[in-house]
Amino acid sequence: MKNPRQIRIFVVEDNDFYRELLKYNITLNPDYEVSTFSSGKEMLENLYKQPHIITLDFSLPDFNGDELLKRIKSQHPEVPVIVVSNQENVRTAVELLRAGAYDYITKDEDTRDHLLHTIQNICKQIELSNEVNLLKEELGKKYEFGNVIQGNSPAIRQVFGMMEKAAGSGITVSISGETGTGKELVAKAIHYHSPRKSKPFVAVNVAAIPSELLESELFGHEKGSFTGAMATRAGKFEEADGGTLFLDEIGEMDFALQAKLLRILQEREISRVGSNKVIKIDVRVIIATHKNLQEEVRKGTFREDLYYRLLGIPISLPPLRERGHDILVIAKHLLDVFCKDNKMQKLSFSPEAQDKLVRYYYPGNVRELKAIVELSAVMSSGNTIESGDVRIENTNSMQALAFEETTLEEYTMRIIGHFLEKYDNNVVLVAKKLGVGKSTIYRYLKENKLQLMI
Repeated sequence: MKNPRQIRIFVVEDNDFYRELLKYNITLNPDYEVSTFSSGKEMLENLYKQPHIITLDFSLPDFNGDELLKRIKSQHPEVPVIVVSNQENVRTAVELLRAGAYDYITKDEDTRDHLLHTIQNICKQIELSNEVNLLKEELGKKYEFGNVIQGNSPAIRQVFGMMEKAAGSGITVSISGETGTGKELVAKAIHYHSPRKSKPFVAVNVAAIPSELLESELFGHEKGSFTGAMATRAGKFEEADGGTLFLDEIGEMDFALQAKLLRILQEREISRVGSNKVIKIDVRVIIATHKNLQEEVRKGTFREDLYYRLLGIPISLPPLRERGHDILVIAKHLLDVFCKDNKMQKLSFSPEAQDKLVRYYYPGNVRELKAIVELSAVMSSGNTIESGDVRIENTNSMQALAFEETTLEEYTMRIIGHFLEKYDNNVVLVAKKLGVGKSTIYRYLKENKLQLMI
């Protein structure tokens, strides 16, 4: 059985003895699989086998070295070609190297060592390239849309559709949503499924950087341009060149800096702080905010022209409380990941614990759910997480409810859920506290497909 990791090497040499000698020396390494050819035509007919390396005699009966090199490179430009020649001609060597040859080796007493060393170097490069490609593949899997955002609610299916459109285009993307809804994860997923995936993804939290330092952070600076600028430094736009720059919490950007950002987005060029030199950039920008930028424009805190320039493909991430059954899907996924990462036995939620999770408001969205799930796993004493293991601090949920725009029916159901939680599912007591009949409480449970926790 062949080793799938073997390096396939083509040896093209018209001298029978020398060809077999090269083959013998190369195959001393069991990682190398060698095919030999006495003519250029024969080798070209076998290029479909996709060799990793080709050693090429410069003088063949049917092709000279430069002509055959061009033929190889036109079909498989990525394949390293080592030219082996009787001639020690510097000009010929330079021309072949310019045409794409990996190396030029003359036939002498050192040919074997030189050739084997060159093949070894190529193999190291192939191994490194394979590792890089594997990492990129793993990143792509990590940021599959379904891995980034768990769930199958209508709202999430709509988000997936917008993410696919965003990944397939090069225009700006604007992501909105409450804290903890996964805006940066969505931005990364779009990047790693776009044509820019092999280039950098650079994230900047605008709110976390003092406004007086943000310009330097984004655009870079020259040495001595301001106090503390001890050396020239490239900014985030330069770091992200060819890739994606993610500007989180864009709504917090200083008004004066917004004008500079607008100019850069329009002109596709920057100048470092303290420099007049213009640097061309190729960067895709994805922005995110928890604010309503339209409202910020109305209030005069965000430039209208920048708003329309950044709008691009709008993606609105729904809060967790609006995603229905997705809450349990996400909770179970987070639980499985936590147990695996911490080498714990596989756990599950009891029906009562599930009811408790579904009823909660989640002002911190998925981030808060993750914290609740992980604490529940730690607090559990068996294979099942019970209702008492689910510790929820829900004092903020009723406060947040006052500011949420929803229907009267939804308000009513939310309040009933809160009081059921507060009074341990005592329907009689809750009905008395709310001044409603028990039938209203039971209707809530039926409509939400919930069971009382006994």
